[in-house]
Amino acid sequence: MTAGLTDLVMVGPALLAVVAFVLIPIGVSARLSFTDWDGFSAHPSFVGLANYRQLFDDPDVARAVYVTLVIAVVGTVACNVLGLGLALILNGGGRLKAMMRGLFFYPHVLGAVIIGFLWSAVLSTDGAINAILSASKHHTVPFLANPHWALGAVVFVVIWSSFGVNVVLYLAGLQTVPEALLEAARIDGASRWQTFRSVVLPMLAPTVTVNVLLVLVQLLRVYDLVLALTDGGPAGRTQTYAYLVLASSFKSGKIGYASAQSLVLMLVTTTLAIAVVALRRRSEKAVEA
Repeated sequence: MTAGLTDLVMVGPALLAVVAFVLIPIGVSARLSFTDWDGFSAHPSFVGLANYRQLFDDPDVARAVYVTLVIAVVGTVACNVLGLGLALILNGGGRLKAMMRGLFFYPHVLGAVIIGFLWSAVLSTDGAINAILSASKHHTVPFLANPHWALGAVVFVVIWSSFGVNVVLYLAGLQTVPEALLEAARIDGASRWQTFRSVVLPMLAPTVTVNVLLVLVQLLRVYDLVLALTDGGPAGRTQTYAYLVLASSFKSGKIGYASAQSLVLMLVTTTLAIAVVALRRRSEKAVEA
């Protein structure tokens, strides 16, 4: 067997999986986005760009985009800042640090739906926190029922459930920083902040890129946690873009419209991911120059 044939045999199953479960569904979704299909009729009617025009004129889409951007931007920044800060604190040996690393990572092991139901039991009107406040004769707080509180509560839960994996990745990145560079910085009289800014952070740049991409892509598509925590309420104030596609458009039988929405989300997510990687490579070339 030649080397080329061996390579094809090895990568063949993966390629077939990508074609079957990624490329073909994307192609079908793209075709359906130009139709007005309800999911049952045998012959979808072609409507051209009507679904895309409706998408950009739909006030529900505009509100869902705003909610998604708030969750994605605040969550990405907070998860990376918390992840890096805790990684710096927990870097090194010791049983306590090892236990804390496992504790912070544990929420990532739980499913998003489980996390949503758990925090719903804590933050809901008759949840644990309000039960304690009521028992101590304090006013209860409608974390999930009040439009002014609900989005903040969702962002908090998203950050709590996501930043643990960033801690682990940053800890792995810190292990790649050469001890010789740190020792040289100490000998030169650099402070901890100067060492972090000039030595540690540049060495962590690839890890930062990976963490930003992982969190950003995940939060742009957040759906199941919102479904379990608030079900998009109150009054749609926590309805993300992915929630709108899956829980509203598909549920209403607007398969063509939902396909257009999902295709736009995929294009935006892909564009942002490529932009982050391109900016990272540009900064690397600037440093090398």
